[in-house]
Amino acid sequence: MLYKSSLEGISEKMLTGFFVGWPNPPAPATHLKLLKNSSHIVLAIDEKTEQVVGFITAISDGVLSAYIPLLEVLPDYQKREIGKQLVSQMLKQLEDIYMVDLMCDKDLQPFYEKLGMIKSTGMIVRNYNMQSGK
Repeated sequence: MLYKSSLEGISEKMLTGFFVGWPNPPAPATHLKLLKNSSHIVLAIDEKTEQVVGFITAISDGVLSAYIPLLEVLPDYQKREIGKQLVSQMLKQLEDIYMVDLMCDKDLQPFYEKLGMIKSTGMIVRNYNMQSGK
């Protein structure tokens, strides 16, 4: 597995199969756009197929705070510690930032706790009619 923090050589064709279970999933073009607009990314690439099989994004002010909105690994590649590697590499990129926040479902909290994150509470708004992006 190749891990990289740039979009060099990444095309829409390499970003298929993500957002499983989303009622209105972003198209690969929108996925590429959100990666480009993120302040930090880490991609997991299967070197045999040259497909992106996992990704994590962060948005940061570069001073005190960062937010990790997305982490996803394709279903066929789960349970191989790819998600763990993506989070670890992202936290390494953000090690000079005071607060790194992430919201997740309760059943995912143990995964993040194993990686050194602490449970917290938060508030959210979900505008589902915009789930596939602009």
